[in-house]
Amino acid sequence: MLFPDIHCTKDGSVCQLVTGEGEINAATSSTALVLAPQFNLTQTYFLLAGDAGINPKVGTLGSVAFAQFAVQVALQYEIDAREKPQNFSTGYIPLGAVALDSYPGFIYGTEVFQLNDALRQKAIGFAKTASLNDSASAQAYRQLYANQSDFAPALAGPSVLACDTATSDVWWSGDLLGAAFENTTKLFTNGSATYCTTQQEDNAVMESLLRGHVARLLDFSRVIDMRTGSDFDRQGTNMSVADNLFNGQDAGYDAAVLNIYLAGVKVVEGILQGWNTTFEQGVPAQNYVGD
Repeated sequence: MLFPDIHCTKDGSVCQLVTGEGEINAATSSTALVLAPQFNLTQTYFLLAGDAGINPKVGTLGSVAFAQFAVQVALQYEIDAREKPQNFSTGYIPLGAVALDSYPGFIYGTEVFQLNDALRQKAIGFAKTASLNDSASAQAYRQLYANQSDFAPALAGPSVLACDTATSDVWWSGDLLGAAFENTTKLFTNGSATYCTTQQEDNAVMESLLRGHVARLLDFSRVIDMRTGSDFDRQGTNMSVADNLFNGQDAGYDAAVLNIYLAGVKVVEGILQGWNTTFEQGVPAQNYVGD
């Protein structure tokens, strides 16, 4: 069987593909789907959905974030932080550059993807009709982020957010790496993106879909990126980085996974219900869409 992890409704109107974790798994699974002769994807909407780390300065555990920008933040030079120049705040340096604030001199083409914001806003509207789940473990873990004004969003309950996502195979934790990749997200998008969620697949999937768009097999302007916060990307007040990494991974996991469904099904239903009036012909983009 070509797709052991793809499941469709009986009428074939909705299918779910489990790509596998990490950029290589995500890219190969998505490419196989794009090239499969069993599917006509020319009018398909793609909802990229999964759990993620979340920046406590922007959101909280269980929140649902829709991205316009996906940034491959670890596609850089790296010097071990113990050996970096003293005047560098991080060991990550853009490729082809010699300074942290310099735009990359070498471009691979997968660093940044920008999605259709008009479609994203419709998806956000659908998702906001969902009653999001919360959990006792998420509520308890949020309190570790109290008494620090920058982390006020972390103390709230789950909500639907419009903010952007960072892709890397590396699962990082801590203020320094969080700040480094927040700066990378701003630098690579000329300040347009808001660093919010962290995950390991989205740029890989988007590159596969964009190549399918170039081959006229699908429409890249029909891609939606949705992530739910299962853990925080950095430690809270009076915590160590290791405490957050090793003990915080599951704090919001149950709420985040359930909210993938609760918010995602509203997006799917909204598209199906508005198919004849809006979505069949596509939602015209008002912004640049692509890599």
